[in-house]
Amino acid sequence: MSAYKLVCPHCHSRMRIRTSEGRHIFLRIAYLQCCAEACGWSVRAQFEMTHELSPSGMPNPEVKLPKADRALRQAAMNREVDETVHSD
Repeated sequence: MSAYKLVCPHCHSRMRIRTSEGRHIFLRIAYLQCCAEACGWSVRAQFEMTHELSPSGMPNPEVKLPKADRALRQAAMNREVDETVHSD
């Protein structure tokens, strides 16, 4: 299992999600803050689900996303391999 690592673009420290709110089934708004006290940068971010890479084993009829084309699926698979290699 992996967790998305949020990194401050200013000081490269870890960022934390202070709060978030769901706007839509596919969209979440988050308010982030840098954990480095000297930096303290804060920002609003959006996390959006855009394409289905593989079908669900428990499909919800309300979930209607475009299916990712082959190139997008391949890029996602390559990213997973790169992250596994670089995390060791």
